[in-house]
Amino acid sequence: MNKSLLTNLLALVALAAGIKLDDDILLSIGLFALSGALTNWLAVHMLFERVPGLYGSGVIPARFEDFKRGIHKLMMDQFFTAENIERFLSADGDKQPDLHLAPVIEQVDFSPTFDSLIEVIQNSSFGSMLAMVGGTEVLEPLRQPFVDKMKSSIEDMTRDERFVRLLKDELESPDAMAEMRAKVEAIVQQRLNELTPQLVKEIIQQMIREHLGWLVVWGGVFGAVIGLLAALLKL
Repeated sequence: MNKSLLTNLLALVALAAGIKLDDDILLSIGLFALSGALTNWLAVHMLFERVPGLYGSGVIPARFEDFKRGIHKLMMDQFFTAENIERFLSADGDKQPDLHLAPVIEQVDFSPTFDSLIEVIQNSSFGSMLAMVGGTEVLEPLRQPFVDKMKSSIEDMTRDERFVRLLKDELESPDAMAEMRAKVEAIVQQRLNELTPQLVKEIIQQMIREHLGWLVVWGGVFGAVIGLLAALLKL
C-alpha cells in the first residue's frame, strides 16, 4: 500500500473512531489530519491530471511544449557542441563510434533544469495551491532524485544503438561544422517531436511522484498536530 493512501486511511480511521467514541480530541485529530493529507494528495494529483472544474490542474502535461524546448536547449548547448561532434567524427570509420558522453553528463549542472520545472509550476495557476502546502521549499528534497534521473535518462538515450547509427549516418557527409550541428539538431528535434503530453507526464511522474507522496504524509502529521492543539485549547 502506498504511503499516500495509508496516511489518508489512518486519518479516516481516527475520524471515524472519534465519532464512534464521542471523543472530541480524537475527532479533531482525525478531521485535521484527513484535511491536511487529502488536500496535499489532491495537490499532487492535480500536478499530473486534469480535474474537471479545478482550474490549473494538469499543469505538467499542459506545459509539455516548455519541457520539450528545455530538453532541446540542454541537448544542443551541453552535449552536441562543435567539440563533441568533432570528436565523434574522428572515430575509426569502420567501427561503430561511441559518444562517450558519460563524463560530460556527470559534469553538467542539471539544477537549472529542475529550477525551470519549479518555475513553470510556480508561475501556473497551480502556484497558489503549492504555496498552501509550503511553497517551493517542499519540492527541494526532489532536486537530487530529479538530477540523477535526468542524467541516467540522457545517458541511456546517447547509448541507444539506433540513435548513434542515425547520428553517424547524418554526420558522415556534411562539409562544414555548422551544417553538421544543424543535422544533429534536426535529429534531436525529430525525437522530441515524438513526445506527447502523456509521455512527458509519465517521464516527470516517474521522476518525482514517489517522493511527492511525503507531502501527503506530512500533511496528515501536521494536520493531526494542529487538530490536537485545537482540541486541547477547547478544554
